[in-house]
Amino acid sequence: MRIVSWNINSVRLRAPLVEKLIEEINPDIICLQEIKCPNDSFPEKQFKNVGFEYSAVNGIKGYHGVATLSRQPFVKTEIVDYCGKGDGRHIATTHKVGKLTFTLHNFYVPAGGDEADPEINEKFAHKLQFLDEMKAQFARVEKATPMVLVGDLNIAPFEHDVWSSKQLKKVVSHTDLERELMGELRAAGDWEDVARRFVPETEKLYSWWSYRAKDWDAADKGRRLDHIWVTPDLSKKVVRYDVLRAARGWERPSDHVPIFIDLK
Repeated sequence: MRIVSWNINSVRLRAPLVEKLIEEINPDIICLQEIKCPNDSFPEKQFKNVGFEYSAVNGIKGYHGVATLSRQPFVKTEIVDYCGKGDGRHIATTHKVGKLTFTLHNFYVPAGGDEADPEINEKFAHKLQFLDEMKAQFARVEKATPMVLVGDLNIAPFEHDVWSSKQLKKVVSHTDLERELMGELRAAGDWEDVARRFVPETEKLYSWWSYRAKDWDAADKGRRLDHIWVTPDLSKKVVRYDVLRAARGWERPSDHVPIFIDLK
C-alpha cells in the first residue's frame, strides 16, 4: 500500500497535478492539505474518474482544509477540531487491509505567522496551542493502536531539515521552541519519523521550496515541513519512503511536493 501526503495549495486549481501524481506513482491513499475549498466544492467526481472512489473531506471556504482520497472504502472517518476554530486542519480515516486495521491522521498544522512570540503574534500562539492539543490527544490513545500520521506539520525539526539551521534558528518553523514541542509530540504517541530512518539526519532533506526563489532548484533553500510518522507496530511494515522532488518543477506547482511511504 502506497500512502502519499501533499500540501496541494488549492485542490481545484491543481486537480490536474493530482491526476499526474496518480499516473506517475500509482498511490492507494492520497492525503491532501490546504485544499482551500468547502466540502461541496471539492472535485470528488474528478478523482473518482481516475480510480479514487472514496474521499473524506474537512474543508472550509478560503484557506486551510484537508482531504483523504482512497481506492478502497473507509471503515470510519472522524474529525477533531483542534483549538475549537473549525478551520479544517484534521481528518482521521480508518482503513482495513487484509488482517491489518489502522487509523490515518491527516493534519495541516498552523504555519504560525512571522514573529516567533506568542505574546505579540496570535498566529504563533495558535500554533503552539494546536501542538499542545495534539500532544494531549495522542498521549491518551492506547499505545497498541496502529496509526499513521501525515501532513504539513509546518516544523522542520532537525539541523539538516533546513538549508541553514544557523540562519533560520529564530525563524518560525525552525525555532527551538517548535522543535522541542515536536519532539514532545513524537514521544507522546511513540511515533517514528519515517523519513529519518531512510535518509540519515546528517543529509539534507526538504519537502518545501519558497515561491520567492527565481530558481528554486539551483538555490535549493528548502525546508522539511511535511512528515509521515508511524506507530511502532507499523514500523517494520514501512519498506520505502520517498520525496517526489520533481513535482516542484511541474507546471503551476504547489510550493510543497508529495512525500510517500510503502507499507508492506
